[in-house]
Amino acid sequence: MRWRSVLLVLMMLVVPGLAGASAQALPREAVAGSVRGPDPYWPLDGNGGTDALHYDVRVRYDFAKRELRGRTVATMRAKRDLASFSLDLLLPASRVRVDGRAARFSRPRPHELRVVPARAIRAGTVFEVDVTYRGRPGAHRYAGERSWLANAGEVVTMNQPHMAPWWFPSNDHPSDKARFDIRVNVPRGKTVVSNGTRLKRVVHGKRATTHWRMSDPMATYLAYFAAGSFVTERGRTAQGIPYFYAVSRQLPSGTRARALRQLRRTGPVTDWLQKWLGDYPFTSTGGLVTAIDVDFALENQTRPTYGAWIYPGVVVHEVAHQWFGDSVSLRRWRDMWLNEGFATFAEYAWEAAHGGLSVVDQLRDTYAGLCGFRRDRFWRLDLGDPGKDRIFDQAVYQRGALTLAALQNRIGATTMRTLLRRWVADHHDGNATSAQFEALAETVSGQDLDGFFDAWLRAGTVPAPTAANGLAPGWCG
Repeated sequence: MRWRSVLLVLMMLVVPGLAGASAQALPREAVAGSVRGPDPYWPLDGNGGTDALHYDVRVRYDFAKRELRGRTVATMRAKRDLASFSLDLLLPASRVRVDGRAARFSRPRPHELRVVPARAIRAGTVFEVDVTYRGRPGAHRYAGERSWLANAGEVVTMNQPHMAPWWFPSNDHPSDKARFDIRVNVPRGKTVVSNGTRLKRVVHGKRATTHWRMSDPMATYLAYFAAGSFVTERGRTAQGIPYFYAVSRQLPSGTRARALRQLRRTGPVTDWLQKWLGDYPFTSTGGLVTAIDVDFALENQTRPTYGAWIYPGVVVHEVAHQWFGDSVSLRRWRDMWLNEGFATFAEYAWEAAHGGLSVVDQLRDTYAGLCGFRRDRFWRLDLGDPGKDRIFDQAVYQRGALTLAALQNRIGATTMRTLLRRWVADHHDGNATSAQFEALAETVSGQDLDGFFDAWLRAGTVPAPTAANGLAPGWCG
């Protein structure tokens, strides 16, 4: 039998494909998955060649050292034959395995982790990449940002457009959404809050691990955890949606009590928005107020995060984002008005339905106050492509909302409600573009709206006070 073994070894050396169970010839078309993602604003966000399906994120945070240790298993599908692929991660990795096999890895850029699996991955294959990493997130910077937010007793991973690479490896772009399991290990005296539903908390010695699950697809920047000392409340809204609220105990008692009262508005707001827009898109709602000094709130999926300055309008805004931005997510950052303009318009609609000015009166008054500033960048900014440094410009929020208010004034409130409900239903758990919204508006209304959207989004000047623009003569003084 010995000669047969020798012959088999010789065949393995010369015949492609006879490499045994431990190796595999590369497909002829196998390529290196690009480190570049789909978005010209931040071309290194996301990566080519893979589609993320699920992230199992397990992290341990040391408050004294400000150090995070992590192990994330990302389940991905190969979009083509891959000899290698990349993930976005700022922390140093110490081990990478692909489907249980050790993989070579390198860092061609500080933000990128390049992985070379032991075996090529064929197109359509679902595979797991297991990354172990460790570092001090606060020491890292990317795209001009230091996104890590922590103090000696509290940490919250809230930021936009970039947050994920500071604490887990991913395809960090909203066009590649995935489901999440998030487990956080901290001292047992700390509470951990995250997205979705809390499944369990296991105490082991002086530390505890809390497991949260987000069962709907989620953009990576919306994933978060907060750990600290929090006052918490849980229950169900009037329409039966589970909620979970948390407010930092680091805040003075009066501030803490006021913040909790504001958070309690979340349930009624969620229920009202559901009546207006259609079914709430997720399985739970709520919010968290941090004591860390932040000047923004963020629509983290199911459970937005706020600073201590929380007020009623921002609760409406962030809960509205659960439909506009979270369930229906951007395909590209240039269409940010689909997130911020829509959430701001929800503020208009909430005020009109709760004893304030009607939407048309808010439109008239705001337009009249701004139409004289013809040369101001508020009107010159192209909302269809504002540029990466302007996606959070006030015009994206307010002009975006004015666009929708004017659209409602032109097509009628009933048709507008139908349009918005159709929009969130058609793109539930998905991604969309401004062009798709514009096309749907024409379909639902039965009107030619090219001139309308050009005037409001792209013309670079004040829309004329005409019925075609959803305005009226004399509104500009």
